[in-house]
Amino acid sequence: MITTIVQFALTKPISLEDAARLFKTSAPKYQKMPGLIRKYYIRSEDGRTAGGVYLWDSREAAEAVYSGEWRTRVAQLYGAEPLISWFDSPVIVDNAAGGAITAVA
Repeated sequence: MITTIVQFALTKPISLEDAARLFKTSAPKYQKMPGLIRKYYIRSEDGRTAGGVYLWDSREAAEAVYSGEWRTRVAQLYGAEPLISWFDSPVIVDNAAGGAITAVA
């Protein structure tokens, strides 16, 4: 599994309430997205950075989404190019699922 952290610097700070409203408008696009296991929307406490933390079943699935149209839409929506950081996720503990542990190998 792969985790990506997507961040973009906002042109002006956004309140938590405004961020929640904005994020809710894009959330349906991620429902049942192929390869996406989970997405967390994030906003820094000062409101100057926003983005998401994504858990993917593969890098290929993530790259398929992050190319082309997605980058253009995100840049237009938030006024900044996204910065994507990639991480392997070999073990996951899910306390919401009763402490389930998922290991790749």
